[in-house]
Amino acid sequence: MVLKVEYALPVGFELEHYRIEKTIGGGGFSIVYLAIDTETDEKVIIKEYLPEKQATRMEDASVECISEDTTETFNHGIKRFFAEAASLAKIRHPNIVRVINFFRANNTVYLVMTYEKGKDLRWHIKRYSGRLSERFIRTVFPQLMEGLDCLHQNKMLHLDVKPANILLLPGGKPLLLDFGASMAATLGTKAIGQGPHTLTLGFAPLEQHNKGYLGPWSDIYAIGASMWACMDGKSPPSSLDRAKKDSLKQPTKQFARWYSKELLEAVEWCLQLNQLYRPQKIREVIDLINQAPPLPDAKETVPGYLEKLGVWMPWRKTGSK
Repeated sequence: MVLKVEYALPVGFELEHYRIEKTIGGGGFSIVYLAIDTETDEKVIIKEYLPEKQATRMEDASVECISEDTTETFNHGIKRFFAEAASLAKIRHPNIVRVINFFRANNTVYLVMTYEKGKDLRWHIKRYSGRLSERFIRTVFPQLMEGLDCLHQNKMLHLDVKPANILLLPGGKPLLLDFGASMAATLGTKAIGQGPHTLTLGFAPLEQHNKGYLGPWSDIYAIGASMWACMDGKSPPSSLDRAKKDSLKQPTKQFARWYSKELLEAVEWCLQLNQLYRPQKIREVIDLINQAPPLPDAKETVPGYLEKLGVWMPWRKTGSK
């Protein structure tokens, strides 16, 4: 099925040595394509910088500003996108999707990433209506946070961590995807110029909404919200709504029957509205989770084809809904 996104490049269009196969995402700042590298015959993911409120597609496939008023912002965005792509291309971590190429064409910039098979965390949350096992959360999230820590050490932020951007590969290894929002800000900056299209309600911290100072604490809030979604089946209330009247129940009370105190304390700490009360470094969250009691031997495997394949996938808590 081909996703219809306004201004997307057509199927078969060639960019350097890549051929567009289909559009798989779009909106906000970029359009995402599945493509084939014609030199290696391998699938890749291509992200095209096309901010929908600033630019449009011309008949010759080039990207042009909507008006003179958006020209300066668009050109600045291209430079920023290109610079951040160059930084991402230097990062090598098993839990971060690999950027393999970036280039300019059609008066814009393109980011090429490896294609990986798997299902995103959102799919698993929906399948089991939340209440994913502690084993699952403690298997996936420390690995994911190691990837984020690598990103932070390279003076970069993700700014859109959420279940839809967490891919689970065969065997359960998590991979952090989609760095579109990271193009909008780097470590230590204010969230200036970010609009609603760079945010995901329920996962974005308050400072992303109100143009506050961004840092590792901003991604940490989103990590906490993602772990909450694994437990509850849906995201917590948006940080904007919480700032008006905080209806979020404490994880240590809400989920005490199913999860360890240390894991729930980590989620509660990550979800503090005030960024100063959150962990300031991702390592603090990992260390707290690691203080939880050792998990029992992996004997709670869900019977079925995974066992036949010899692959253990700790998706759900035994006896959960």
